[in-house]
Amino acid sequence: MGYAGYFLIVKDFCDYARSQKIPVGPGRGSAAGSLVSYALKITNIDPIKFELLFERFLNPERVSMPDIDIDFADRGRDKIIQYVIEKYGSENVCQIITFGTMMARGVVRDVGRVLGMPYSDVDKIAKMVPERIGITLETALKEVPELAQLKQTDKRVERLLDYSITLEGLARHCSTHAAGVVIAPSALTNYVPLFKGTRDEITTQYDMKMVEEIGLLKMDFLGLRTLTVIDDTLRMVKESGGPEIDIDNLP
Repeated sequence: MGYAGYFLIVKDFCDYARSQKIPVGPGRGSAAGSLVSYALKITNIDPIKFELLFERFLNPERVSMPDIDIDFADRGRDKIIQYVIEKYGSENVCQIITFGTMMARGVVRDVGRVLGMPYSDVDKIAKMVPERIGITLETALKEVPELAQLKQTDKRVERLLDYSITLEGLARHCSTHAAGVVIAPSALTNYVPLFKGTRDEITTQYDMKMVEEIGLLKMDFLGLRTLTVIDDTLRMVKESGGPEIDIDNLP
């Protein structure tokens, strides 16, 4: 699968992070089952000792490229992304776009605002929609008799919900993906359209799935607050006269 280059790129920025004293997570997800990741110090959990399954990471049945999720202390994440940009070229590296969609409650509020309905009325209708991941307005109308009755008896509510159902699920706004960074062999404009955000940040116009479908390499740089907290704790222990603790070598 031409996967050697990927391993070496990940190893390189993990080494850089450690050289800059930026804490790197011990490894998680399927990559922690890979002996190569462990040998390259991408992860630091011995998969043989802990009997971790390699097949979750790479096997003939898995046609997609497995990705290694790397956690960095959130305080140092931007520094690592900057390092990758400087190493591979600013034209070849950028973050990935993500689209916020109009979901059940939100779309009702948006449509209500456009229709000029009083906020209190719209808010009351939006709150009738059950607060559940993946809920749709069609489902809410079946599950909540009061909402269905309101739709039948009030023309304004009927119009509000009809428009909302039509628009539900469409992209509402775009932002930058929390972790995804894409690295291309040459200028990204040869592969993917780009987007400039309000703060002049450049992202791909394609989302994470599309970027992978066209064959670009997606790297996950996850900023984890827990690693920053651990780092601060170790420093405080040492500063207050305690021992120097190596968190990576605790039993």
